[in-house]
Amino acid sequence: MRIIAGKGRSLPLKTIEGIDTRPTTDRIKETLFNMLQYEIADCRFLDLFAGSGQIGLEAVSRGAKEAVFVESGKKAAACIQDNINFTQFNDQCRLLQMDVMAAIRSLEEKGTFQIIFMDPPYNQELEKDVLMLLSKSTLVDEDTVIIVEASLKTGFEYLEELGFTLDKCKKYKTNLHAFISRKE
Repeated sequence: MRIIAGKGRSLPLKTIEGIDTRPTTDRIKETLFNMLQYEIADCRFLDLFAGSGQIGLEAVSRGAKEAVFVESGKKAAACIQDNINFTQFNDQCRLLQMDVMAAIRSLEEKGTFQIIFMDPPYNQELEKDVLMLLSKSTLVDEDTVIIVEASLKTGFEYLEELGFTLDKCKKYKTNLHAFISRKE
């Protein structure tokens, strides 16, 4: 696993062993960031269920001015901190080792994020719980792009009632990226 492009190009990143994390492959990560290329520069990036932190670090490498990583797992949070230190992106990165819902509440009234990425454990509907909280959050405005990495079985029929719209859905062999925004 590595950073693909930008200031940290080709830097290797650590990941934690085990079945609890599913690092996004370089190919899928490259596709994702190609789709986000015009939104990344100078954005505030929120990486929920951050795992190794590779998505937020890729964003910083490509020009995001700030990335906030949220990870409740002790080993994963230590891995993220190691990766932040190794890439020397310390000034642009902040790690919150806590539950995602608590982290969102703690970030309220501290500005919006232009991109919110989440990769929750699959098939537990955690993305729905997070989106319900974000629907009333000051972290999201009409320009915020929310990306959910989920299993191919994940449905998003409830988005409209939360005030969101599904802008696009990119499907891969084993998972998908749903691009969501506030309905205007």
